[in-house]
Amino acid sequence: MLIVDLIKYNGHIPFDAPIEAFIYYFANVIALIFFVMYVHQMFYLLIGTLKHCKVKKKNGEIKNHRIGVVISARNESKVIGNLIDSVWANDYPKELLSIFVIADNCTDDTAQIARDKGCVVIERFDDKLIGKGYALNYFFTKLHSEEQYADLVPEAYVILDADNVIRSNYIYEMNKTYDCGYDMVTSYRNSKNIGKNWITSGYGYWFLHEARHLNNARMMLHNSCAISGTGFLIARNVVQEFGNWNFFTLTEDIQCSTAYALSGRKVAYCSTAELFDEQPETFAQSWKQRERWAKGFYQVFGKYGGRLVSGFFKCFSCWDIFTTIFPALLISLLTLTVMPVTSVVALCMGDLANAWFACLSLLISFASAYGMMLIISLSICVTEWKKIHTSWWKKILYVFTFPLFMLTYIPISVAAIFKKVEWKPIVHVESVSIETFENDADQNS
Repeated sequence: MLIVDLIKYNGHIPFDAPIEAFIYYFANVIALIFFVMYVHQMFYLLIGTLKHCKVKKKNGEIKNHRIGVVISARNESKVIGNLIDSVWANDYPKELLSIFVIADNCTDDTAQIARDKGCVVIERFDDKLIGKGYALNYFFTKLHSEEQYADLVPEAYVILDADNVIRSNYIYEMNKTYDCGYDMVTSYRNSKNIGKNWITSGYGYWFLHEARHLNNARMMLHNSCAISGTGFLIARNVVQEFGNWNFFTLTEDIQCSTAYALSGRKVAYCSTAELFDEQPETFAQSWKQRERWAKGFYQVFGKYGGRLVSGFFKCFSCWDIFTTIFPALLISLLTLTVMPVTSVVALCMGDLANAWFACLSLLISFASAYGMMLIISLSICVTEWKKIHTSWWKKILYVFTFPLFMLTYIPISVAAIFKKVEWKPIVHVESVSIETFENDADQNS
């Protein structure tokens, strides 16, 4: 609209008042910034909606590699047993499969449960260095350096969270993509409790969008995908290259994805490997978790933003990740601040028309954001209908609540700027076995 009007009026748009000009240019510049930064994700959305990517090895048979499943757990006795059972139930040679559990500052019987189920357990107690990144670094350093573990070191690791459960073909499918030459692979992330309420469904719809519409499209376009907290494979040599997981920001997953993309390599996506994750069920828990994510994104942006800019013309993945970690929600906050102030100024000047114009521009911004999120959630509902494990009416209801969930990121992102945010565990209580989903009549073949 801005460019069209500039052409129409030969570079000069007539306005009746300075406030009108300011509102017009401000609104259009903000819209232009968002368009430039996220138009590629709209392209991803279109591609991901139309086609489902599957990795196939061009030459030769698939080789089964020695895989180690790594579970970082802190007081997860209520859920970890179901995950371990689902791993052992996988259709993968047991002699090539190991399960490692990092019992990180546990005060319950998580470690004993894991030992009783045949896992290698390494306990860690450190009340200073707290967080998953520190736990993984402790584990990998110990495993790769101590002689007692020399015979247990695998070729690649699958990183899972204690509240996950995985399908019976998960390890095989991840190994297949790894065998195609990818040293880092992310998987399809579904939710155990997506139908609980608008909060769990908000998470669930986002992770389905991330898998089907973002990583799926990136894979088809030969761009680097992004790992997301849990459900990914990483080769042993890459772990060692990165200092035995030398990632300690509050979002160590996106930090790893960024470092890997900057190295010129690509994270792959395996659409046929599906896991189920438990989402926070209360807004207080959700706020705490997403506040940590927001702070972690700021940390990664501050650490790698300059290098990503330098890599724009060498690798599109650098631009892709840059726009992912860029604090775009702060631009939205700018709109939420500037437009009301402009409206008050106009009212004080007796300019009722432009006071309304400022309010209208704010409403249009909200409507545009809600509309864009609505398109995403509707696409998720259509393409992933059979994989959303809840009643049909909830699937439709959550199409409309998803945009509201996403808009709550704005105050969360603001709070994360000023608050000292530390890693804190999320309590998991959803004890669900993989059979719940394996036997679901809606399961995709």
